[in-house]
Amino acid sequence: MRIQWESAVCTKCLYSIRPLRQRNPSHGLPLLLPLVRSEDLLNQYVSLCDGFLFCGGEDITPLLFGEEPQNGNGKTDITVDLFQIRLMKRVLASRKPVLAICRGMQILNVSCGGTIWQDLSLIPQPTLNHTQQSASRGDVSHRIKIERCSKLKQFVGSCIYVNSFHHQSVKTPGRNVCVSARSPDGVIEAIELSGHPFALGVQWHPECMYRTSPEMRSLFHEFIAHSLINSKDSGHTISWNIIYKG
Repeated sequence: MRIQWESAVCTKCLYSIRPLRQRNPSHGLPLLLPLVRSEDLLNQYVSLCDGFLFCGGEDITPLLFGEEPQNGNGKTDITVDLFQIRLMKRVLASRKPVLAICRGMQILNVSCGGTIWQDLSLIPQPTLNHTQQSASRGDVSHRIKIERCSKLKQFVGSCIYVNSFHHQSVKTPGRNVCVSARSPDGVIEAIELSGHPFALGVQWHPECMYRTSPEMRSLFHEFIAHSLINSKDSGHTISWNIIYKG
């Protein structure tokens, strides 16, 4: 099965992926992880999966990062928020690979005690238009500069062009969260967790650029490679799992 990196949306669940030995360019099998409240089931999710991908979706309830709602804050679902934050904390504690996209990056930061800008209009200095209106979601919108000593630079280089479909961004990085990329206006475009084997968050949508961008394919390749390594360490039969929230 060939993995198609598309912008599928599911408001009440996450996806997971497991690696396969068969002839499969991505070497991964996506698994759907339904929203659960049970502590036991959350722990079973973490045990089942070898890599986790959290992707885009709606805004996070501001109270969960210590703020009241402000102008520009969008639609939220606190049940989904709590599910993903609880799961993210367990995944990070397990040290299994995490790739967090758009909202997923913000879930990663909030799970570590960080905050987010509820709307880019609240940032004191002028910002770019981060919500592109292009015909294709795979089109690029602006460039980002990547920090020299970051893991992300090893995978995609020091300066790349990305798409942009967000009105929020990381405000205060959480515990052990390092900023790994910014756009020209200073908006945080990528983060990573210090001391973790592979825990990266990106604000753009690399899944929409997978077919056209070697850098995005490299990013997914590294994520899958780390998941494959983890699958061997955990005794799984080359099976890895990603978590994907829409």
